[in-house]
Amino acid sequence: MKILLLEDDIMLNKAIKIYLESTGHVVHSVMDGKHCIETLEKEQFDLLVFDINVPDVDGLTILEDLHKQKRMVPTIFISALIDIEDITRAFDIGCHDYLKKPFHLKELTLRINKFLKTSQVHQQHKRLSKSYSYDSKNMILLFNNEPQILPKRQIQIIDLLAANRSLVCNYDMFREYVWNDDYIDNATIRAEVNRVKKVLKEDFILNIRAIGYMVERPN
Repeated sequence: MKILLLEDDIMLNKAIKIYLESTGHVVHSVMDGKHCIETLEKEQFDLLVFDINVPDVDGLTILEDLHKQKRMVPTIFISALIDIEDITRAFDIGCHDYLKKPFHLKELTLRINKFLKTSQVHQQHKRLSKSYSYDSKNMILLFNNEPQILPKRQIQIIDLLAANRSLVCNYDMFREYVWNDDYIDNATIRAEVNRVKKVLKEDFILNIRAIGYMVERPN
C-alpha cells in the first residue's frame, strides 16, 4: 500500500516511516502542510496518515480541500488533540479512523490492517445506487445488503453493467457476454433488460438510445 505520512515531529515521522516500510508499505513522508499539498498534486496514494496540527496548512483543512475536489482518499488522523470538536470535524469531513498520541506503532498497523479488510469488501461490493450493490465475486445483487434472487441471464446483465460502471455497454457487448450469440437482435436484449428494470426497487439502469445501457457510478 502506498501511504502519505504527514507528521511534523521529526523523530515520530522517521519512526512511523521505518516501521510501516518494514511491514511492506511504501511510505512518502512530509513534515508540513505545504509539502503535503504539493505531493498530493503530483502523486496518488492509497492511504493518508495525517497529524492535525502541522505547519502551514493543518491536516483537517487538507482533507477538507481534497474532498471538495472529489478526491476521496482514505485517511487516518494521528494527533495529541483531544478536543471533541476537532475529532467530530475529522469524522465529518471523511476520516476513516483517529489515533490519539502517544500510541504504539503496532496499534497504527492494526488500524491500517482493519482498513485493508474493509477496503477489500468494498471493492468486491460495487455500489450501483443508494440501496443497491453488487457482489461481483459471488454474482449476487444486494438491496440494503439483502440478496435479491434473479434468473441467471438477468444476473449476467447486472454483472456486465456493474463491471463497466460509468461506461456504456453497447448491444454487441450484451450479445457476447450475456447470450454468447452474435445473432440475438437488439429487441430481444431490450426486452430482457426491461424485465430486470421492472423488478428493481430503484432503477439504476440507464437506456442510451440506439446504443445500449449503462450504470452511473453513485456519488
